[in-house]
Amino acid sequence: MKFPQIQIRTYDIILDLQIHDSVQTIRQPKATQHIEQPAAILEINTTRGQLIIDSSQARRDIGMIGPLESVENYAKEGKKAVLEGIARRAREGRQMMMNAGKDLGRQTIQNIAKQNHGPKRVPFNVKFVPSVGSVKIDYIPGETEINITPQKPKIDVQVNKPIHEYTPGKVTGEVLQYPRVEIDVIL
Repeated sequence: MKFPQIQIRTYDIILDLQIHDSVQTIRQPKATQHIEQPAAILEINTTRGQLIIDSSQARRDIGMIGPLESVENYAKEGKKAVLEGIARRAREGRQMMMNAGKDLGRQTIQNIAKQNHGPKRVPFNVKFVPSVGSVKIDYIPGETEINITPQKPKIDVQVNKPIHEYTPGKVTGEVLQYPRVEIDVIL
């Protein structure tokens, strides 16, 4: 006995696809920037230094004195000379008075003349003019005060959006062979 046979044949689908790729471009423009740095505020306050030079003693030492002081010095020297003259004359008068009754009149006057007009030794020495330390120097230093106020930078930034262009891909297809199943029965 023969059994009928079943013969099954399958056919796959056959497609013809045309694929167009998608195109995507992305560009990022640079940000627009404006940066400005204001200058710092600088304040400088100074007080001047003072240099004080007092040369009045040195001027006196070399004989350069003012008229008022000159008159005062001459008056003191004159007064001193007058007092010395009065004292000398009183001393000479006393000397003449003591020797008056002793018959020494002529000799007394000669002795007095020798005392007044004899050779006198003039003191001589080296003198430094002006004297050491006669110029007084004093310095008062000045002060400098500096104040700096920094300024913050001014930054203006504008971020630009990215430029995005996209063309989607496309797939077109055509079926060349449809799927099918063929069944045959063979007896």
